[in-house]
Amino acid sequence: MIVLRSPKGWTGPKEVDGQKVEGTWRSHQVPMGEMQSPEHLKILESWMKSYRPEELFDNSGALVKELQSLAPKGNRRMGANPHANGGLLRRDLRMPDFRTYAVSVEKPGVVVAEATRVAGELLRDVMRLNMESKNFRVFGPDETQSNRLGALFEVTDRTWLADTLPDDLQLSPNGRVMEILSEHCCEGWLEGYLLTGRHGLFNSYEAFIHIVDSMFNQHAKWLKTTTKEIPWRAPIASLNYLLSSHVWRQDHNGFSHQDPGFIDLASNKKADIIRIYLPPDANTLLSVTDHCLRSRNFINIIVAGKQPALQYLDMDDAIKHCTAGVGIWEWASNDKGGEPDVVMACAGDVPTLETLAAVHLLRRMVPELKIRVINVVDLMTLQPAEEHPHGLSAKDFDALFTKDKPIIFAYHGYPWLIHRLTYRRTNHNNLHVRGYKEEGTTTTPFDMVVRNDMDRFHLVMDVFSRVPKIGYHAAYAKQGMRDKLIEHKEYITTYGDDLPEIREWRWTDL
Repeated sequence: MIVLRSPKGWTGPKEVDGQKVEGTWRSHQVPMGEMQSPEHLKILESWMKSYRPEELFDNSGALVKELQSLAPKGNRRMGANPHANGGLLRRDLRMPDFRTYAVSVEKPGVVVAEATRVAGELLRDVMRLNMESKNFRVFGPDETQSNRLGALFEVTDRTWLADTLPDDLQLSPNGRVMEILSEHCCEGWLEGYLLTGRHGLFNSYEAFIHIVDSMFNQHAKWLKTTTKEIPWRAPIASLNYLLSSHVWRQDHNGFSHQDPGFIDLASNKKADIIRIYLPPDANTLLSVTDHCLRSRNFINIIVAGKQPALQYLDMDDAIKHCTAGVGIWEWASNDKGGEPDVVMACAGDVPTLETLAAVHLLRRMVPELKIRVINVVDLMTLQPAEEHPHGLSAKDFDALFTKDKPIIFAYHGYPWLIHRLTYRRTNHNNLHVRGYKEEGTTTTPFDMVVRNDMDRFHLVMDVFSRVPKIGYHAAYAKQGMRDKLIEHKEYITTYGDDLPEIREWRWTDL
């Protein structure tokens, strides 16, 4: 290695108008302006001539042959060197069959599992199958265990090159889990790893992935440029984020750990590059994770909770649902054979739970009400097909969401993103979105959704406010929902936990 230490602004003007430039902050700005000044023109001329251009170029302006011959040839050229074009070195991951990790779901909304713990078993075996090829790593800011990915440590350790103490566990120079409490380091490590032709996944608390916003931006811009404008660059493995410990389940960490806004940032980038997935349960998370690890030249963002939660789809249905990206959950709907009175849509695990609980209440309270339940896994399906490769056509969107019926949409993040993605849709005027609106604290899981008006009781009231057919039911029903919210507040104040009917809720036959 050769290390060159030089003054800031070296070879430029040392001084302009009596102020020092070389070696100071001024050299990093515009060293001098006002080029109409004769004095400044003289400084510029002297500066340019200091490079002795007559020795570098011939009379026609071409680089002299002696210097041309110094340029590397063939694979020694920077752009042609395989180490600068990592896709040429890329080897596919050896992947297990993700279906074998499926949670058994005989009836929707009854079985409880931890989605990321299940996904952790899949990642463990991806790691196991690629240990010999040294082709896969998992990165994270000291949160692998916290995000329920601890199964990885059954086959590998954390990478550790320093001294160890007797109490240290799972530290080794050969470990393939890269942990350091710096999201910047993890992002840089992973980007470099991908650019050398290998594969990886970055897991993080959702709120703190914002720390790498600028680095994410630059990688997205680089991918956009290289995939569209530089055809000789071979595809690299996708940059995969798994965001857990998310906004809705920060029961003990509180407001500082509650922020779903990384999705908003990502949605600003080119549609050719960005994919955003909100799997509602473990089996959909398995399907999405397998898809993302196999993909190339994308940035994949997966948001999935780590806490015990209800499971809705068996593996066959999960695969079909994830492949489509959006779909009607027939088992929760009762509008088949006709038009719905209201569409209840959801994206994200907690919004899905609250939507289903609201639908359950509505179908008991007003059995004649026709309800269509739509779950969105791939957020980009909401965009028009002209804007995103995964976007639904206008015809398909209208068939799902209708052209004129009320849509109550419970969403994982900030509500206005859903409006932004759908503003050109036929039925946008009837779209009402509930989501996170920057109301949070250290509180119970259900109180978090209540504080942001995304709970089942608010969703029921939204339906009563927007469906004329309900008529005389509305006043009494709304009052009943308000009473339940008061009961909830009194209960958590007294017991510090959610009502048993909330904690123990399950989907039952209607």
